[in-house]
Amino acid sequence: MDSYRIVMTFCDKEEIANRIVETLLEKRLVAGSQVSKVHSKYWWNNQLEECEEYKLEFRTKESKFAEIEKEIKKIHDYDVAEISSYEVKNASTDFFRWIDENLISEEKEKL
Repeated sequence: MDSYRIVMTFCDKEEIANRIVETLLEKRLVAGSQVSKVHSKYWWNNQLEECEEYKLEFRTKESKFAEIEKEIKKIHDYDVAEISSYEVKNASTDFFRWIDENLISEEKEKL
């Protein structure tokens, strides 16, 4: 069964965040997105780093993850970009229907 997912990534440039969001929406790989500013702290090259980043979240389905990951990697400028997802198990049927209606399906691709 194709599960509903929230896919996340982070980036430090607004221009890149906007390009990722626009690309995934235009290709109908995601039904919607949210972008928020966050303060991140992390280890990089054995040093503790911190910066302001944009957190991008996308509503989609598991079957789209590989293509979403590919598109994000084309645009992203991080050496190692976090591209992760988690399953949405409990949500309204209207929300799930909205995702279904706004993703490009294999049937729609064939038309």
